[in-house]
Amino acid sequence: MRLSDATVVIRPRTNWEAMDLGVLMSQQHRRLLMTSWAIVTLPLFAVLSLLLWDSPSLAVFIFWWLKPAYERLPLYILSKALFGETPTLKQALREWPRLLKPQLLASLTWRRLSLSRSFLMPVMQLEGLDGNARQQRVTVLLQRSAGAAQWLTIIGVHLETALWIGLMVLFYMLLPQPIETDWDWQSLILAADHDWRWLEHLTNAFYALVLVVWEPIYVACGFSLYLNRRTHLEAWDIELVFRRLRQRLNNAVLGLLLAVCLVLPNMPSVWAAEADSGPDAPRLLNQPLTSQASRDSIKALLEQPPFKNKESVTRYRFGEDPAAPAKDSEPGEAPQWLKTLLGWLDGQHFNTLAKLIEVLLWGTVIALLGWLVWHYREFLRAFVSRRPSLPAKPKRALPQQAFGLDLNRDTLPDDIATRAEQLWQTQPRAALSLLYRGLLSHLLHDFALTLKPADTEHQVLARVEQLQRPELLAFSRELTTHWQNMAYGHRIPAAHLQQQLCDGWRALFGHGARS
Repeated sequence: MRLSDATVVIRPRTNWEAMDLGVLMSQQHRRLLMTSWAIVTLPLFAVLSLLLWDSPSLAVFIFWWLKPAYERLPLYILSKALFGETPTLKQALREWPRLLKPQLLASLTWRRLSLSRSFLMPVMQLEGLDGNARQQRVTVLLQRSAGAAQWLTIIGVHLETALWIGLMVLFYMLLPQPIETDWDWQSLILAADHDWRWLEHLTNAFYALVLVVWEPIYVACGFSLYLNRRTHLEAWDIELVFRRLRQRLNNAVLGLLLAVCLVLPNMPSVWAAEADSGPDAPRLLNQPLTSQASRDSIKALLEQPPFKNKESVTRYRFGEDPAAPAKDSEPGEAPQWLKTLLGWLDGQHFNTLAKLIEVLLWGTVIALLGWLVWHYREFLRAFVSRRPSLPAKPKRALPQQAFGLDLNRDTLPDDIATRAEQLWQTQPRAALSLLYRGLLSHLLHDFALTLKPADTEHQVLARVEQLQRPELLAFSRELTTHWQNMAYGHRIPAAHLQQQLCDGWRALFGHGARS
């Protein structure tokens, strides 16, 4: 890129300042950008609306989904205008089919919903990168500008929606008063589909008009963000400074050559004098101590002590070498036994000692934990034994009466069937009541049947049926029928039925009431 021909000032900017530059660029070329966008998109929108007249939502969805294909044309215009080569409308429209070819499928599929679409589109269209090269480039670009690019798209979505709704409200406000009076929105919605399709397509057309104004600005802001990120990465501003310095130096070359030509006649004598006085002069090389010999001698001295002391140490030691004769320890020096020990701890001996120390440390930790457990065993036993218990679930209170009958087991005789046989001759109602009370008491206490004081006989039978016990259900139905006949119809069962009821009771519950 010819940065020196740029029509904007190339310098590092903040992300929001860069987007503001994109707005200014779109305003500068707004006529070309909006006209080219309208020529490309509005005919396509009209074709989609006619082909999908019965599906306006599908038509506007397809039109919206193809936005990445339209956005390539404004980017081409802005990239050319940046370096002073603004194309004409005819040139831009002629280039648009060629711009659609590279990576169109990717732009309309897995990259379609990317929030950084306008910021990353120049990587594909202007740099021509694809595959791993594109991925590496995108990763570098998004390191500092990903948030701003995503916010640009989010703000753009809300702005599109606000402008779309604003156009629809403006259209309604500009309606003449007679039409507005006769226009009933509820009747339009409840009417047949073909009666108000034109209204949906009209609102879709408002969206297409909104894109004519907003989309060039969106593309320009993304392009300016891309330029600003490359300015930070590649130091374009510094490169421009060096180019200006080179241009200034090129202008001074002619004067410099003229000065050199004037000085050249006097140069041979100067060169001869320098040749005689330099370190490689013949008069110095012919002396007994030449410059090369002196350099070699100096280098050899610097490689020897005291300038350089080379020593390879492969063991731990303090001060003098342990292999040297032992000397008396001076104040401040390590003891001789410690030096000898450290000299012995070399290689495998040191590894063995390290493992031994590790075992001793772990043993100490385990012993300490065991001592703590033993010392505080009483406390731990008390703490563990006192587990927090859940509050006991309150037992369901059993009803004591049903149908006016006392269901308490303490009020029932031990042998209900025998007592009922004794009461049949003199008190048949009391005998049948005793059998029925005993049945309800058994259902309540032994079978945990849910009974309520307000339950009817039929509700009791329905709950007995849920127990899935055929013998109990058959006896309960027979006893309930005779009880109802006695209680409500004052009809005493026959003698054989009385005995049958007592035998059935004994077959189910035995001789006692508390079986």
